[in-house]
Amino acid sequence: MPNQINEIIVRQLSDEFARAEGMVIVSLNGLTVEETENLRNSLAEHGVRLRMVRNRLAKLALEKRGLVVSDTLFHGSVACAWGSSEDAIRVAKVVAKAAKSADPKKTSKLAFQGGFFEGNLLDARSAAALAELPGKNELRAMLLCLLSGPARSLATLIAAPGSSLARVVQARADTGEAVTADAVPA
Repeated sequence: MPNQINEIIVRQLSDEFARAEGMVIVSLNGLTVEETENLRNSLAEHGVRLRMVRNRLAKLALEKRGLVVSDTLFHGSVACAWGSSEDAIRVAKVVAKAAKSADPKKTSKLAFQGGFFEGNLLDARSAAALAELPGKNELRAMLLCLLSGPARSLATLIAAPGSSLARVVQARADTGEAVTADAVPA
């Protein structure tokens, strides 16, 4: 008979996983407590919790959600962070930054194991690719540039004849020549 506590944990995880739009699973093999706490703190700054879960319980919770995961996804010391799609992207960015800043001489193995994003299972490479996606604010800035670009070009074209006339008049005034009505180009 399964342990009552394990059943409660699986039920809680499956409820939280059902509400989640994305999850990133990372391997924490070889990390010190200080490095793990630094990772947790940097994720907490973005409003996301990194949670160590027992591999078997997390796999059962994902299966209750309807996702069939391989045994390689939950292998070794892993932690999960889940939430909205935006949270999953933030987690991937923070983990990728932490993995790049790790000392290359150490054998710490902070790495992506996989996850899911908007209902699709991700392998390690796909989870790492989430770090390359732009965030919501970056997408808004890109969209704003795309929308304002043509308007800016139109305003420049409309202002060009007036500004060139003003430059000609200023050049003549600087040289001391008198500007007459017939001397101004049409």
